[in-house]
Formats: sequence, C-alpha cells, structure tokens
Amino acid sequence: MNLAFAFAQSAQRDPTKTALFWGGAQFPYGQFRTQTLSVARRLRTGFGVQRGDRVGIWLKNCPEFVPAIFGAWQAGAVVVPINNFLKPAEVQFILADAGINIVILDESTKPGFEILAAQRQGLKSFPVETFGGGDDGPGEDCDIGQDALAVILYTSGTTGHPKGAMLSHANLLANVQSCKHELLAVGEDRFVVLLPMFHSFMLTVGILLPMLIGGSIVLIKTLHPPKNVVLEIVQHRATLLPAVPQFFRALAHCAMTVDLPLRLCISGGAPLPAETLKEFMARFR
Repeated sequence: MNLAFAFAQSAQRDPTKTALFWGGAQFPYGQFRTQTLSVARRLRTGFGVQRGDRVGIWLKNCPEFVPAIFGAWQAGAVVVPINNFLKPAEVQFILADAGINIVILDESTKPGFEILAAQRQGLKSFPVETFGGGDDGPGEDCDIGQDALAVILYTSGTTGHPKGAMLSHANLLANVQSCKHELLAVGEDRFVVLLPMFHSFMLTVGILLPMLIGGSIVLIKTLHPPKNVVLEIVQHRATLLPAVPQFFRALAHCAMTVDLPLRLCISGGAPLPAETLKEFMARFR
C-alpha cells in the first residue's frame, strides 16, 4: 500500500463525487484521478523523473495541489512541499539540500523560480496551468512499497538552516488512520482548508485525510474578510474546521451570528485562550 494507490481506491469508489469545492467551482474525484495520472506520466516522460527523485511543490493554496502531490507519488517520486512565503535564497537551500531538479509551480511563484533557475543549472519547472484535463491515456500503476520515502517536510529554520523531516508512505497512512479514528471522520465530512497546504498540519488533516476516506475539501479562496469564510462554510455545508487560535479569534469578532454546519473545530499551533473559545461558541452555535 502507498499513498497513490490509496487515493486511486478512494477515487474509484465514486468518481462523480465532489472532491474539492473552490468558490463556485467543483472538482470531482474522477477529474483529480485523471489529472493525477497525467501529471505522473509527464513527470516520467517529459521530465525524466525516476523512482525516488525529489519533486518540489511550490504552490499557493489551489485545487491543483491535490493532483500535484498524488501525481508525484504516482510517478514514484518523493514530494517536497515548499513554503510559498520563503524568499528565493531560502528556497534555493531546500532545493540543494533535498536534491530537487523539478518544481511544480504556479504563476505566483514563477518570478522566484526564474531567479532560482539562473543559479541552479538544470532546474526545470512544471506549471500547474499546463495540467489540463488529464485525458491523454491510462497511467502506470505505482508499485512502490509502504516503507518508501514519501515526503520531506522542512522546518521553518528559525534557529538555523531548515531541516528536512523524512516520512514514509506508511508514516503518513498511519497518521491518516489515527486522525480518522480520533476525529470520527467519514466520507460525508467536508473539511475546511484555509491554512497553507504545504504545512504538515494541512497536508495530513486537510488533504490526505479527506481524500483517502472519500470526503471533500472546502478550499477557502481568501481569509479576508472573515465573514466570507463563514459564508463559504455555510454554503458548502462544511463539517470540520482545522485552524489556529488567531483565526478562531477573528471569527469570534466577526460581525455575524449564524448557525454553522460544523460538527468539529480543531485548533493547533498555539494555545487557544478559553476566552476566545467562549466568544466563538457564543457567536456561532
């Protein structure tokens, strides 16, 4: 078992089900699956990616993040999510340290990539704008084992150079299973994703968990003003909200009082003050 195979199983159960909501757009599992196979094929044949090669994912939050990571795993590669808030020099360190020669990016990170490419010979870009519909034929099965390296997650580097934590497919699958158990997550759940998708918290709870249990992602386009987030939660009938105390504080001070469809809120990253929790509960029943 590996993450690519687990996602394929999830997608095949109901290809027409909405995997991700993005404003007024909806992306079904079948579309993500075909895009995943297309990304994997292009990584292998167009960029020469081989098993174990590192593929950088340098994206802002976007729907294409999903087929990007699963496409890299489908190709047998190791995914390296890159903080899109980093400066080119900081990204350059990660590229060199992980041995990355191919970066999946979007228009927002393209200017930074041009700086990096001038300094790192042979560095190639794979823009998500070229993903297309993924209708260019079937893909090959990914036969890597669960003990193979799946991701390298870099620390913030606040006390020195960032360090890459190496996690296997088995590590992440076990994490997903434990989250599923503790959160009582089911396929009918819809997970709000508003924190950075490159972060380990969102990667596990906001992407892998819903995609591997057949749930849905409600990807928030913008956090400002906070009332727009509330409206999207209501519109898409979201059921789980993973966030940080700062965001719960912003919602608590939002000039709205509505009944939210959420069944569970998860706070992480810092202590959640009891006063903030009381204010949030008072405003949103």
